[in-house]
Amino acid sequence: MPRVALAVAILAIYVYGLVDVIRTDKRFTRGFSKTTWLIMVILLPLIGAALWFLIGRPRATTVARPVYPQHPTAPDDDPDFLRNLEQRRRQAEAERLRKLRDDAARKNQADGGSHRTGTTGTGSTGATPGTSSGSASGPSAGEPGPRKPGAAGEANAEGNPEAK
Repeated sequence: MPRVALAVAILAIYVYGLVDVIRTDKRFTRGFSKTTWLIMVILLPLIGAALWFLIGRPRATTVARPVYPQHPTAPDDDPDFLRNLEQRRRQAEAERLRKLRDDAARKNQADGGSHRTGTTGTGSTGATPGTSSGSASGPSAGEPGPRKPGAAGEANAEGNPEAK
């Protein structure tokens, strides 16, 4: 009977050690590689299993986390993606504002260079630069422009007076 109990205890240690080596993650083995430990436990059943439990097995302080296959996360779950998205949005907005300011400055420069010559409200004729006050191109300052039909006090094509 003691022989059978001893044989069962050796078999239990051997099987438990073999299963433990197989289930242990290769990153957490100590001393040798996982393959070496597996060969040692198979070839030297009692000694290999005993050495595995004493030397090769991961310490209790090492928490074996389950290894899940890496899969892509959704963009709205990835904080790095969201941070990058916000930075790109801010850069695009800053670029758009800079372009608007540049366009406005160019437009002001173009308008200010040709129309703002200091003659507005001053000068004897009131005409824009480059035109003479007697030209037929349009009325000068202070002269009434062409009258439109239907203006106050005039009748339309049917002879009915127009209201404002």
